[in-house]
Amino acid sequence: MNIFHKRQGQMDYHYPYFYTDTVYNFDHLLKEDEFKLIIINSLQYLVNQKLVEIYGYVLMPNHIHLLWSMLRINGKESPAASFTKFTAHQFKRYLTKFKPDLLNKYRSEKDDREYQFWKRDPLAIPLSTEKILIQKLDYVHENPIEDKWKLCKRPEDYAWSSADFYQTGVDKFNILTHFRD
Repeated sequence: MNIFHKRQGQMDYHYPYFYTDTVYNFDHLLKEDEFKLIIINSLQYLVNQKLVEIYGYVLMPNHIHLLWSMLRINGKESPAASFTKFTAHQFKRYLTKFKPDLLNKYRSEKDDREYQFWKRDPLAIPLSTEKILIQKLDYVHENPIEDKWKLCKRPEDYAWSSADFYQTGVDKFNILTHFRD
């Protein structure tokens, strides 16, 4: 099925989105692999429950990029809301157990939450053509090699990205759907 054709689900018709979520205050919380695994676990759940399809991703030290389609609502909330809520709870649990001093960095002054790990209002841009999706996929995959980050020499060498999947076809976390499938 072409992902740019209208698809029917419990929600309206969907197209793929370029989604960016950033750690509160641009902190490098995601530098440690334990936090990246929390994100991967959440994405695996969303994929396994057929709430989303993921076409590409990168997990950076202070932000993530996803190319995904939301297929249906998760109870009363969007899959994106489920993602941020679950990961925030897991971040809090991990920090409480292993790094309680760091937890205070995320204490919130807001009435509706005790802690805040993600910035409000993540970026979500609908992708209307395959050409635009490929441009965003290239951008996502090149993020780790940018001068600002220098996390690896080649995009496919970065373990926390879908770049290797598009080179080898191997999906090490079982979360990806090729955008042409």
